[in-house]
Amino acid sequence: MTDSPLMLKQAIPYIRMYKGKIFVVKVGGRVVGRKEMLDALVEDVCLLQQVGIRVVLVHGGGNQATELAKKLGLEPEIVAGRRVTDAETLEVAKMVYGGTLNIDILSSFRAHHTPAVGVSGVDAGLVTAHRRPKRMVEPAPGQAAVEVDYGFVGDIDNVDPKVLLTLLDAGMTPVVSCLGADTEGNIFNINADSIAESIARALKAEKLVIVTDTEGLLKDVGNPSSLVSYTDLEEIDIFKKAGRLTGGMLPKIDACVRALQGGVRRTHIINGLKPGALLRETFTNAGCGTMIVEKREKQAYQAVELAPETVAA
Repeated sequence: MTDSPLMLKQAIPYIRMYKGKIFVVKVGGRVVGRKEMLDALVEDVCLLQQVGIRVVLVHGGGNQATELAKKLGLEPEIVAGRRVTDAETLEVAKMVYGGTLNIDILSSFRAHHTPAVGVSGVDAGLVTAHRRPKRMVEPAPGQAAVEVDYGFVGDIDNVDPKVLLTLLDAGMTPVVSCLGADTEGNIFNINADSIAESIARALKAEKLVIVTDTEGLLKDVGNPSSLVSYTDLEEIDIFKKAGRLTGGMLPKIDACVRALQGGVRRTHIINGLKPGALLRETFTNAGCGTMIVEKREKQAYQAVELAPETVAA
């Protein structure tokens, strides 16, 4: 975003439109791990809050968990973009996600004079999950499936957003780490994209924004200029069948798809290493990453492109 009066005037219709609405913003470890990028993102979140948008921030931290695990002599195992979590790796996840990273993010909010509260999926029964059963998984598209025991990885059964709504109603920003538990109190490592989309659905959020370190969905993975600015579920299915969605991008796309199917209006994947990306994606029609929507929303967006004086919802 620029400070020019023209850009501010262009943002006003969006501010009116989104005031009082809930955004769920998920940020990955590669952004959280860079202090200047984290501070820039938190500043953008604080601005959203100042104009009346209610934000829940969900964070991952896979890189940091991998780094600590290696320091402790553990060799991380990741299959099809998902981390295998044995008992020792779970302890690492608890230390990194529920501890260091969550506190670092809260510290950034403190520096921007914005009240924020750290919670995990364990707190107040926010995320109830069960241990993922063994399953056959293709390590990559086209490869032979193998049986994988993910260990203490959880699949979500339910999200009770009461604690988040309580914090939002009090004018605070919840900062959610990617841990959950079953009804017996067993703790699980849960993919942050999955937690974000589940929370977005439970809160009936207007938007789910996944902040990562890539431009978004690319037609050609090796060509950053091949960014897909906006697409719908039908085209996503075509990408999947063509084997173009691999690695860490696949769970992000799946999270967007599930969020849309659960009633979230629009989903976005943006590059958090670019300052102001969240504001550009929120307050301009051009955006800066990939927007994934239902087909009817894509048609509405295209109509706005043809009539720029009209602002898309």
